[in-house]
Amino acid sequence: MFMHNKRLQYTVRVSEPNPALGSLLLEQFGGPDGELAAAMRYFTQGIAEEDAGRKDMLLDIATEELSHLEVIGSIVAMLNKGAKGSLSEASLEEADLYMSLNAGGDSHTQSILYGGGPALTNSSGVPWTAAYVDSRGDPTCDLRSNIAAESRAKIIYERLINITDDPGIKDALGFLMTREVAHQKSFEKALYSIQDNFPPGKLPGLSAYANLYVNTSQGEGDTTGPWNSGEQWERMDDIEGNLPLDGGDGLASVQLGEQEMKDYTAMTARLASDPDASPTTGADLGAGPGAGKLSDEDQGGASDMDEAKAMARAQTPEVEER
Repeated sequence: MFMHNKRLQYTVRVSEPNPALGSLLLEQFGGPDGELAAAMRYFTQGIAEEDAGRKDMLLDIATEELSHLEVIGSIVAMLNKGAKGSLSEASLEEADLYMSLNAGGDSHTQSILYGGGPALTNSSGVPWTAAYVDSRGDPTCDLRSNIAAESRAKIIYERLINITDDPGIKDALGFLMTREVAHQKSFEKALYSIQDNFPPGKLPGLSAYANLYVNTSQGEGDTTGPWNSGEQWERMDDIEGNLPLDGGDGLASVQLGEQEMKDYTAMTARLASDPDASPTTGADLGAGPGAGKLSDEDQGGASDMDEAKAMARAQTPEVEER
């Protein structure tokens, strides 16, 4: 059961309306790293959590995220308040009203479609989706995801702070940003309170591959560091010479039953390609300039490269010498 307190968790002071800024702030209202996504992520995790301590923490933070949704939504509403009244009462000339609604971002959609209220969309008007909630039902996995989510949200708040000179908005956004830091600390404590929390899940990694670093991107720019060198790692630079890693033949195989094999043989025979055929195709029949070489085409004359150079010269305007 929820009881709504009419006072915000943090005071919202907006100096002046700014619909364009309001549309950008929607990123933290209905965006993938916004407050609604965080609240739903932690609520669903908390409801399913069996550990009493983690359950309490998740429901506490989920509820606080809803209060943050209210704070950011209130900022958006205040930024749109002038445009909302002007549009409703038609107090401006059509051209001036049109310009005010197209100040930037998705401000026109927020005004016309949602009447200046905070919409459950991101800053581009894309509707919120439950696909933003990426819980997997295992705390050693989900807590790491939560830590990453709080980190991403902090970065978005930093960027939003950098695009406004409104001191009241900066202050409120700074509070919301800092609460992301506090939540990350709580999630990290909860994660490391679980003994043997790495790797996530129950099954151990296969020892033959757990310490293997495969240097698959080779050439200029190869760099070594604690992520790929030292006693912890067995580095593999000769990729081709060590494939497949399991010592098998590196091919895919399956055991088919007698009827399945007959069907498979008949299908592959029916759909086999003729490597000696060069049929005339629709591309051949409808080809025009720039189509490249076609079936049975005379190979004499200028090459494709020569034709391309000639075309480029023809399209380049001549410049007279002075």
